[in-house]
Amino acid sequence: MTIPATARNASGERPTPISDIEKRTMRKVGWRLVPFLIACYFIAYIDRANIGFAALTMNADIGLSATAFGIGGSLFFIAYVLFEVPSNIAQDKFGPRLWIARIMITWGAAGLAMALITGPKGFYVLRFLLGAAEAGFFPGAVLYLSQWFPKAYRARIVATFMVAIPMSNFLGSPIAALLLSMDGIAGLAGWQWVFIMESIPAMLLGLFALVALRNRPTDAKWLTLEEQEWLTSTLAAEKAPGTEKHGSVWRTLTNGKVWALAVVYCGSSATSNALSIWQPQIIKSFGLSTWETGLLNMIPFGVAAAFMIFWGRLADKTGERVWSTAIPLALTSVSLFATMLTGSLVVTMCLLTLVLLGNYAIKGPFWALSTESLPPSMAAAGVAAINTIAHLGTGGATTLLGVIREQTGSFPLALVPLATLTMIGSITTLLIGRSDRRKALAA
Repeated sequence: MTIPATARNASGERPTPISDIEKRTMRKVGWRLVPFLIACYFIAYIDRANIGFAALTMNADIGLSATAFGIGGSLFFIAYVLFEVPSNIAQDKFGPRLWIARIMITWGAAGLAMALITGPKGFYVLRFLLGAAEAGFFPGAVLYLSQWFPKAYRARIVATFMVAIPMSNFLGSPIAALLLSMDGIAGLAGWQWVFIMESIPAMLLGLFALVALRNRPTDAKWLTLEEQEWLTSTLAAEKAPGTEKHGSVWRTLTNGKVWALAVVYCGSSATSNALSIWQPQIIKSFGLSTWETGLLNMIPFGVAAAFMIFWGRLADKTGERVWSTAIPLALTSVSLFATMLTGSLVVTMCLLTLVLLGNYAIKGPFWALSTESLPPSMAAAGVAAINTIAHLGTGGATTLLGVIREQTGSFPLALVPLATLTMIGSITTLLIGRSDRRKALAA
C-alpha cells in the first residue's frame, strides 16, 4: 500500500516530510486493512450486480419481465436506504469487527438463496433481503477507515477502496459468463451457479473478518506499543472540540447543501448501479453470445477503473473539486444521450465506456467536495445523508429503466432518465461551486 511521503495541509502547502514512525505505522495499517476491505467491497458489488448476467437466462426461466426485473433491482436500494442508518448505529454498538463480519455473512446467505427463486415474488423478496443485509457496509467501512487513518491519508485511501466498484464489474463479467456456461451441471441452471459460486466468498470473507479486523489501533497486536500510541494520539489530536458528536438528524436533513449534494450524487449512483445490472442485457441485445457479452462488458469498467485513479490523483494535486466533478458528470450525460443516435455495437461500446469513465471519475473529487462544503459539525452526518438520499433516486431510476425498456423496446430511450439526472448533477455542482465562492469572498 503506497503511502505518500508528504501530504498537503489545509492551505495547500507541503509540510515537512513525515517521520519514520508515521511511515512505518501507516504502511502496516495500509497493508493490513485496505486490501482486505477492497476484497470485501469487490465481492459486495459482484453480489449486488450479478443479476445483470444471471438475467440473460434467468428472466425467461422464472417469467421475469423487464419491468419486474427493474422493480426487483430497485427493491435492493429501498432496503439499503431503510437499513443503512440502523446498521451504522449497530456497528457503533457492537464494534466494526463483529458487525462487518455479520453484514458479509448475511448478504452471502441472501445471495445464495437467490439460486432457489422460482418466480417474480421470490425475486422481489430476496433482492430486498440482500439490500437489507448489505446496508451499512460502505459507510461502515469508510467510518472504520477514518478510525485508523489520519486526515492526510483518507482521500487517497477511500479512493483506492472505491476502485473495487468498477473492478468488480471488470473481473466479474467473464466470471459470470463462465458460470452461466455451467448450465445443466448437477441439475442446476447456469444462473443458479452464478448466485451460488459468487455468494460463498462473501460468507468466507465474513468469517475471516473476525480474524483480520480489529476494532481500534490499541487492539492491533501487529503494531508495536510505540506505533499504537502514535496513531491513537494523532487521531485524537485531529478531533476538534465539539465534533465528537454528530449534529442532529433534523438539522442535517433540512440543510440545503446536503440535498444539493445528494442530487449531484444521485445521478452518478443511479448510473453506476443501473448499468451494473442492465449493461449485459444492452450488449447482448446486439445478438452476441453470453461469452462475447462477458468479454465486452469488461471494457468500459476496466477503462473506468484506471481513469478513476488518474482523475482522483489529478484532483488532489490541483486541489480543484467543482470542475473535477462537473466535467465528468457532463461527459456521462452527453454520452448517455448520444446512445440514441447510433445502432452500431462499436459506437455504443465507445459511448458506454465514456459514460462509465466520467461516472466513476467523480467519486474521489465529489466526496472531497462534500466534506469540504459542509460545516465541520455536520460533515459526518451529512455524508451519510447524501449517500442515503442518493440511493432513493437510484432505486427509482432502476425501476424506470425497466418500465421504459418494456414499453418501448429501446435501451437508449431507457437511459434518458440517467442522462437527465447526470446533467442536472453537473449543473448543480457548478451552482454549489459558485455559492461557495461567493461565501468565501464575503467572509
